[in-house]
Amino acid sequence: MSQLDEFRADKDDFFANHPQSPLKPEQKQGFKGMDYFEDNPELKLEIELEKFPDQEQVVIQTSTGQTQTYTRYGKFKFTVEGEAVELTLYSNENGFFLPFADSLAGEETYPAGRYLEPDPLAADSFLVDFNLAYNPYCAYNEMWSCPLTPSENRLKVPIRAGEKIYKN
Repeated sequence: MSQLDEFRADKDDFFANHPQSPLKPEQKQGFKGMDYFEDNPELKLEIELEKFPDQEQVVIQTSTGQTQTYTRYGKFKFTVEGEAVELTLYSNENGFFLPFADSLAGEETYPAGRYLEPDPLAADSFLVDFNLAYNPYCAYNEMWSCPLTPSENRLKVPIRAGEKIYKN
């Protein structure tokens, strides 16, 4: 079993059995695991971050109408299926946060977008592994409050990696 397969099995077990799972009790009853894209090594990237010289504070609305404050930290530039794309990396007291929505949103991926927490490597380099992209908890249960993907992180290309849309 690969490291990614183990990670996914642990997550599925957490969702099915843990008291802090975002799933409602009735969802847990028939839960057989998340639906994932196949492992996509082309979307496990080491990317240089272009830090913003003026790292401004921004307020991001959540799925419940509340707000959360983040710092616009920098920008990743890379290619997906031959297309040049850019994503803004945010930060707060909890670390780095990369919300994004792709061209599959609403069909194969969660309409409001998915999340990643890229791992800093050396200097301004990060590991951005889209195979670890996950749905926010509000995708499973409306009582959760989740930051909405900012318009600057809505991609016109598909990201065929990570979690797919949740279907009860």
